Amino acid sequence: MGEKRKRRFGDRKDASWVRDGDPIHAFMPYIMLGRASNEAVLDDEVDLSAVTAYLEKKNAGDVDFKYTIFHVVLAALAKTVYLRPAMNRYLQGHRTYQRHDISFAFVIKRVFADNAEEGMIIMKVDQETDTGLLEQIHGRIKKEVNAIRREGGTDGTSGVVAKLNALPRPLLRFVARILFWLDYHGWLPKALEAFDPFHASCFVTNLGSIKMTADYHHLVDWGTNSFFVIIGEKKWKPVFKRDGSYEMKELLPLGFTVDERISDGFYFAKSIKILRAILRRPEILDEPIFASVEFEEGEI
Repeated sequence: MGEKRKRRFGDRKDASWVRDGDPIHAFMPYIMLGRASNEAVLDDEVDLSAVTAYLEKKNAGDVDFKYTIFHVVLAALAKTVYLRPAMNRYLQGHRTYQRHDISFAFVIKRVFADNAEEGMIIMKVDQETDTGLLEQIHGRIKKEVNAIRREGGTDGTSGVVAKLNALPRPLLRFVARILFWLDYHGWLPKALEAFDPFHASCFVTNLGSIKMTADYHHLVDWGTNSFFVIIGEKKWKPVFKRDGSYEMKELLPLGFTVDERISDGFYFAKSIKILRAILRRPEILDEPIFASVEFEEGEI
């Protein structure tokens, strides 16, 4: 993951054509058309005990930009995608591609108000730095959030979309068809891809920040995003044991929507187990993304 080999015929700017996939998955794009029509939906609830203790240590002392559950989940997702590279694939142009980079897209509100504008953050993870993964994620989010929330600040995505929306409707429809055609062939300008959240590895929505929970969010056929994650509102719930007794625990609901054509159900299920294992031992995130991870027997 992260290694960029010499570009070959059929590769795209951001990804390599997966030539060694099994025949069934290679044939799928021709009979199972559209990302939004091929969604696999999964959900899980994660025990927050270890994450809560971890965040208390991180936020001890004078911390001007607090570490949050969102930062930890985002870092854990980055580590999971690094360890499970098929989660970083996409289908476009009737072919399967393996991305070179790990990137996340998410929305922030400048202020929590009905009429407040939204800002879009698209963040690429550095897979070569020796900086701890959580420190990297936290630092990047702090920088981006402060920039967007400054008075007059704007994100690149909103700026590009605003210019497109200024076009007359017939012309805008024509431009949209051209953009779909360019993206199909991998010829979309890099400047446009850089500001498009639907060209990120994973689109994440933090519903917990607005006290909401949902199990599902659809994918879209535009772009290359094949992995959508919903972070819900944490809640205390009873966790039952085999003897019928129970213990109250704070659980975090997570929803996952994946293009089922990029891999199979077994691969998706194991990937979620790995994510859960990382969140049970969040100190893993103090290491760089490329640091190896030892999982205990039965942990995944």
